[in-house]
Amino acid sequence: MQTIFFLMDKTKELGEGSIPRLMLKYFIPAFIGVFVNALYNIVDRIFIGQGVSAVALSAVSVIFPVMLIVMAFGMLIGIGAGVLVSINMGRRDMEKAERVLGNSFILMILASGLITLIGFAIKMPMLEMFGATPETIEYANDYLNIILLGTVFQVVGFSLNNVIRSEGNARIAMYSMILSAGLNIVLDPLFIFVFDLGVKGAAYATVISMIALTVWVLFHFRSSRSIVKLRPKYFRIEVPIMNEILAIGMAPFFMQTANSAVQALINTKLIRFGGDLAVGAMGIINSVITLIVMSIVAINMATQPIIGFNYGANAGSRVKETLRLAMISATVISLVAFVLVQAFPEAIVGLFNSSDPELLTIGKQGLRLAMLALPLVGFQVVVGNFFQSVGKAQIATLLTLLRQVIVLIPLLYILPDFLELTGIWISMPIADTCSALIVTYFISREWRKFD
Repeated sequence: MQTIFFLMDKTKELGEGSIPRLMLKYFIPAFIGVFVNALYNIVDRIFIGQGVSAVALSAVSVIFPVMLIVMAFGMLIGIGAGVLVSINMGRRDMEKAERVLGNSFILMILASGLITLIGFAIKMPMLEMFGATPETIEYANDYLNIILLGTVFQVVGFSLNNVIRSEGNARIAMYSMILSAGLNIVLDPLFIFVFDLGVKGAAYATVISMIALTVWVLFHFRSSRSIVKLRPKYFRIEVPIMNEILAIGMAPFFMQTANSAVQALINTKLIRFGGDLAVGAMGIINSVITLIVMSIVAINMATQPIIGFNYGANAGSRVKETLRLAMISATVISLVAFVLVQAFPEAIVGLFNSSDPELLTIGKQGLRLAMLALPLVGFQVVVGNFFQSVGKAQIATLLTLLRQVIVLIPLLYILPDFLELTGIWISMPIADTCSALIVTYFISREWRKFD
């Protein structure tokens, strides 16, 4: 009975509440959660760069494509399930929502096992392909061994926390991220500096924090706080539901796997034109980009349940208002971040490693050039999430791949041959600008449908 009244309150709120107030209500906990989550990845690199060496920082940057692949599977299942849960809540079909959750949990376990087995089977050639050199491969191998063993916790924890947010429990999802990230921030210096475990310590801290996250989210779905319950009777494979989950989650999955492939390509180009320290600089740039983009992703997290619910309820005007506010907010964040990056690049790079002047020089130049088109990134991320939230996976996938693959990869093959290291950095803003034009066309066409 308590769940029924809670559901009625949530459906009334999502279907009738003020859009700006709803967005603010969902954005604040989402932002705190993703900010803390992004921060602990940054803190990981800061502790490794300051507590181990610049070479160790480069080694962890080599692992970044692998981490993106693991996250890609978490997004494939978690976002796909979250969108379907929101839509079915809007349709008042709670049984279908719980069947989606049960099927998604089975998918998480299967995907995690597959990643772990394949990861160990191809580990060494994969590290070399992603840019490991004789100087960095030992550090990279030590870190990857531990991360692969914790894959199941990363996928399950991340995926289920997204569903918590999609059912309207944004504050609980925020607590999840604070718990995980806070634990990692505490364990990082303990393992690296006190126990002198080096990069292994950073990996242990990450896995332990993911275990804590997984326990927390599993407990939530078996408690009275959840609207959608994780029921063992739905732990079965229903092909139509799994196909729906995978179809909707395919856009962020392609985004992450494409990003992984691009990062691997960038690393190999950086080794050729800049050496290991250039790879380390890219690790710093990725940390900063992650912090900025995750701030925009918080807007998506805030809008996804609103858009999904109202789209399912055929409330087109509310969908349009939510999208408009989201695009404006994301653009403001992008502009502020652009100003800060261009004004203080040396201070930002120095946070990660202040003892290597060459790393500082390379990182400063790379940070400024790579983010020249940052003001155009915010609304692109929001638009991709919009198409995904309304179940238009094909368009969302296309828009995502434009920036990550279709435009960027050819530029990475062409420009460095003429401009060397500078060519790698400027490939990114050129790709952002080209894809922004195409994204504008698609959202303009969709916008008119809500008039």
